[in-house]
This record gives sequence, structure tokens and C-alpha cells, in this order.
Amino acid sequence: MKTIALLFVCLGNICRSPTAEAVMRTKVRAAGLADKIYLDSAGTGDWYVGASPDPRACRAAISRGYSLDALRVRQVSNNDFIKFDLLLPMDYDNNSELQRYCPSEYKHKIRLLMEFACHHDTDVVNDPYFGNHKAFERVLDEVEDACDGLLTQLRCRYAI
Repeated sequence: MKTIALLFVCLGNICRSPTAEAVMRTKVRAAGLADKIYLDSAGTGDWYVGASPDPRACRAAISRGYSLDALRVRQVSNNDFIKFDLLLPMDYDNNSELQRYCPSEYKHKIRLLMEFACHHDTDVVNDPYFGNHKAFERVLDEVEDACDGLLTQLRCRYAI
């Protein structure tokens, strides 16, 4: 079986998408699927390329047992549309950006992350950048829910 490749996408790749990558990585490892699912995150913007994730996102993640320490910001590239099986934007703006640059034959790979959530009635993971610690906690709540649903769907679809 081929490896399933997932790319989590937000604006700057400093808050939401690295959080989603770290949460999913922990869930994938716990499920014993680390050799079957490849994970990465990226931003549609290029402001922070090479930087570490936002310290507030790191603190919130650590408080729940996730680590963003090894992650570095990168921007979405044209090759990502080919390489990844799913590109998972956090909101409508990033979804639109991906749709704009994505070759038509790969548009089916783009799905909002929150489509997979079971317990949160929201379509998007809102950007916590201008919020307080509660905004970063909310991101974790939503991302944990969506990653659980995503992992369940991947297990069913790919029989892993």
C-alpha cells in the first residue's frame, strides 16, 4: 500500500497548520500508522518561511502533549498539489488560495479540515493570531476533533 500524504494549510504556517500537523502526527503514531501516513504543513503566505511556529501555539500544544519544536514554516509549492493526497486548508480564504493555484486535475484533493469534525459545528478553524490563549485552546479543540474524524475516514477508505 502506498503512503497517504496529508498537507495541513493555513495563512502563515505558524499557528493552525503546524498545530494540526502535530496533533495528527500524535494520533497517527498512537494508531500505529506512522509508516502509512505522511504529514506536513505549509502556509499560503511566505512571511515566516524558515521560522518556528508561534510561541503561543507551541505553549498551547505542549499543554496537551503535542510538540511543534521540530517544525519550520514553509510555503505551499506547486509540487504539493501532485505530492499530497489531501490538502487541508483551515479556512475559506486559504481554500480559495489553494483553488486558485491548483491545476484542475488536482482540485478534488482540497478539502476543508473541519469537514472531518464530528463534535464542532464550524466549517473553519479561525485564526488565533490576534486572540488570547483561549483562541489557541479553541484551535486545539477543533483540530483534535477534525483529526479524529479524518483518521477514521482514512482508516475506512484505505483499509489501514
